Amino acid sequence: MSQTQTQDKAPWWKRKDVKETATLWVILSVLIGGLAGEVIARSMGAPASETMENTIRMMKIFTWVSAPVAGLVGAIALKSLMQKRHYGDTPPAESDHEIANSPKASAVWIVTSGLLCLFALVFGMIVMQEDAKSLQAPNAIHVNVTGQQWLWNFDYPDNAGVRSHDLYLPVDRPVIFNVSAKDVKHSFWIVQMGVKVDANPGYITQTAVTPNKIGVFDVRCAELCGLLHAYMQSQVHVVSQADYDAWIKSQGGRA
Repeated sequence: MSQTQTQDKAPWWKRKDVKETATLWVILSVLIGGLAGEVIARSMGAPASETMENTIRMMKIFTWVSAPVAGLVGAIALKSLMQKRHYGDTPPAESDHEIANSPKASAVWIVTSGLLCLFALVFGMIVMQEDAKSLQAPNAIHVNVTGQQWLWNFDYPDNAGVRSHDLYLPVDRPVIFNVSAKDVKHSFWIVQMGVKVDANPGYITQTAVTPNKIGVFDVRCAELCGLLHAYMQSQVHVVSQADYDAWIKSQGGRA
């Protein structure tokens, strides 16, 4: 009996090609989970709010959860490329045993994928619920955000008449944004705080965040809105409460 025939009669978990694929699977899963998670975290930048910290944590968890799926696909693809090529008009002898014809393998794949999707949905909803707590904060300040081609206007309704093109916020205090647009659809995005919400003409959408780091951060439009969309940028200045009060007074408002 040839070595190939012996391999075919052995239990599937003892076959050489299965063992090699499993080894590749483990290696690729660790590489994808570790490297991709780190690349995602670094590409998102240093967080300036708990919302952004939760987003980065969620993306890392999602990456590790999905890494075995991507690793298995990659392992099977690599193993297929490394296999001995078959030539001729007739299918190879082992084609009748391919995994695509296995009801058990198909069932495991469908159930596993469904459970992973369910986990992502439930976990994502929990994170969104946590981030929405700022909308109920009794000490939250309100800022009306209006997008137009191609700039942002920020109005502070607690201090009538105060408007700015750069956003000013006190650190460690919840802020609720009432977002709308004057002309076309925009998207209000504070990059380092993980805040992104559509700005629609004639409608107001709300989002909230609590800045937890003093500094200057980026505000951008994340929706293609015309010729100068790429230049629709501003800044958010997160300062101490005392400095925020002083800035409000300097704009004619009341602290």
